[in-house]
Amino acid sequence: MPFAPVLHAEWIKIRSLRSLLGALAAILVATAAFSALAAADADDSDPLFSVFFGVSFGQIAAIAFGTTAVASEFRDGALRLTLAAVPDRGRWFAAKVTAIALPVLAVGLLTGFVTLLVGRAALGTSAPGWGEGVRGAVGCGLHLTLMALFAAGLAAVLRSGVATLSVLIPFLLIVSFVVGDLSGGAADFLPDRAGQVALHSSWDGALGPWSGLAVTALWAAAALAAGGWSVRRRDA
Repeated sequence: MPFAPVLHAEWIKIRSLRSLLGALAAILVATAAFSALAAADADDSDPLFSVFFGVSFGQIAAIAFGTTAVASEFRDGALRLTLAAVPDRGRWFAAKVTAIALPVLAVGLLTGFVTLLVGRAALGTSAPGWGEGVRGAVGCGLHLTLMALFAAGLAAVLRSGVATLSVLIPFLLIVSFVVGDLSGGAADFLPDRAGQVALHSSWDGALGPWSGLAVTALWAAAALAAGGWSVRRRDA
């Protein structure tokens, strides 16, 4: 079967699950809402991150989206039916990943620019400039997409939404902050922290805005490679 109809089928699966549509909506709502609250009570030390503070919460919704989209295939024999229609496992997994990436990227970029407008209104004269703000909005969209793909790859390895979220959510909410406080510059290379460098006006670490996103992209690529290997080698 050609790639296009496989991709179309995967998109139909995504839009037919209310939980996935809810996760996409939560990306926008959580990021914009928490960013507005942070910007309303921010200082002037890092106005760009004050605008995009809520991405730390929006990325949880992005992770939930990527995880659920993949983990749903491993419930009730769904993957066996999918592979009966698309025997080429690599093509199916590529279509699944594309069907995850495209809507998250679209929602992520929309989220970035909505959050930028809300944050600039809240900060007033201390708001970041448009050039810096657009960089942050684009970085926001890319970061959310990469985190969703990272979760999707891990879900393909673990074959369980509960297991994947049990690993990633505590990591994001607890471990990443603890490691960041204890290990200095090494924590900058964690997937969530590296991608968020693009959301800061200035950064003292080794990474810049785009190199930070590149590090997160490497994490996502590694997770997807492991997920693709698992799909090809393990029984459905």
